Amino acid sequence: MKDDKDKDLKEVAYYPGCALEGTGYAYNKSVKVLAKELGLKLVEVENWNCCGAMEVKNIDPEIETYLSARVLSQTEKMGFDTVMAPCNGCYHNLKKAEYDLSHDEHSVAVNDRLSQKAGHKTYEAGNVETVHALDWLMRTVGEDGIRERVKKSLKGIKIANYYGCMYTRPRRIFPEKDKGPGTESTARPHFMDDLLAAAGAENVEFPLKTACCGGAHTLSDSDTSTKLCLNILTAAEAAGADVIATECPTCHTGLEMHQIRGEKVHGRKTNVKIMHFTQLLGLALGLSWRKVGVNDNFSDSVGFVKEKGLG
Repeated sequence: MKDDKDKDLKEVAYYPGCALEGTGYAYNKSVKVLAKELGLKLVEVENWNCCGAMEVKNIDPEIETYLSARVLSQTEKMGFDTVMAPCNGCYHNLKKAEYDLSHDEHSVAVNDRLSQKAGHKTYEAGNVETVHALDWLMRTVGEDGIRERVKKSLKGIKIANYYGCMYTRPRRIFPEKDKGPGTESTARPHFMDDLLAAAGAENVEFPLKTACCGGAHTLSDSDTSTKLCLNILTAAEAAGADVIATECPTCHTGLEMHQIRGEKVHGRKTNVKIMHFTQLLGLALGLSWRKVGVNDNFSDSVGFVKEKGLG
């Protein structure tokens, strides 16, 4: 696998995954318009499939690895060596497949057998690099690039940056992290803080940046998910945040839905807004709230955005 952080990533393969075509519609929308505004190009992976992040992993982890490997195979087939995945679950699964195919002979054999049966080339680990939207924006534009393009500063907005639990865990599947200055940290992720600060926002000290929201269990055990989300929501408010910035469609939807359920079921009302970090960056670059899909979120942040002069 290439380890050249300076390689040209202005045009990458784009893997939206299932969530961004469903509940994460606003995230998908904001990623695409932000990329266009920044002069970056996304080429959607042809005939992509689900990575198996939710149900499949609980049934057959080998199928889960194969599903992600097929996405990487499709990326390679299109002539790309980098695929960008904005969803934490997809990003995690593609990275895990890379790890499994590099370290587990049984996974390699199963992937080869299933690929042959499906009639496509077997993906070999190391041919495609998976990056998250955060990594991609940091490497292509960076803090200075955001700072010099800001048209409507986020100054005056206090943000709790929420990375979720799958962006940095387990550490072994993210070999590019924890390499020192300029790289992301698995213990204290900071890319979202850095980019939003460059856009003028004030990042609050938020202790639950990598806490689990219970997204994988929201249907099977809603009460537990609600409690986990309420912990995040109340901690953000206690830290003085106006907004929780998210980088994962599942986390985002969970916080939105359980904010409502938390009030109805547990009587715990929270008022902090929930927005995708790409929506906030888009607003800072002068894009309208409609273009970045603020009105497509389940929670209502349009009034807040207008009040802050970002409408």
